[in-house]
Amino acid sequence: MSARRQLAVLAKRRTAPPEQRREQLIQATIRSVADRGLADTTIATVAQQAGLSQGIVNLHFRSKDGLLTETLRYLADEYRSACHEAAAMGGVSPVAGLLAMVEVDFRRSICTREKLAVWFAFWGERRFRPTYRRICAERDRSYDDMVRLMCARLCEGGAYPGVEPAVVADGLSALTDGLWLDLLVRPDTMSRERARRITLSYLADVFPRHFDRPAAKGKD
Repeated sequence: MSARRQLAVLAKRRTAPPEQRREQLIQATIRSVADRGLADTTIATVAQQAGLSQGIVNLHFRSKDGLLTETLRYLADEYRSACHEAAAMGGVSPVAGLLAMVEVDFRRSICTREKLAVWFAFWGERRFRPTYRRICAERDRSYDDMVRLMCARLCEGGAYPGVEPAVVADGLSALTDGLWLDLLVRPDTMSRERARRITLSYLADVFPRHFDRPAAKGKD
């Protein structure tokens, strides 16, 4: 990059609107936490990732704790918003809604190794941080409510008399968490497509008259 181009980029960074600046700093925080973990992420490491001064970070978030909390809230809002869009498909049919929810869980923009690393970092700390616990609980409750509603609609009319929608929702959530962990720690053997197929197989076991089991493949 030429010196003139570098100066232009720096000037743009310094004059970005507040919301754009906050987004930039949150993205830098995601990278820092994914690389270093929560404990070793600091205002300095975030500033370095963003290519900005520590003063800019403090101006927008005032403290490391504030920055981390807003980063978790950003991820939770992103996930919840995508799930609400997917759940809207449930208005067409509960099958379409559940398929859309599975697609969200393994969507490239949601299910990156960086974001998964950050999610697990926060989940590990939520026992000790009431704010983290509350944000995560709100995100989980929203997901569970949407999945339970769609499962309940599939069970209407006695189609699946032995199925409990709440149990299916809990199982789907636990399965997704486990697959996310595999995607993070075993990327050589787990892919998003394989994770999606595993999840669809679960739904086919629970609702065999509405979901088809994915065809067997040699290697994802």
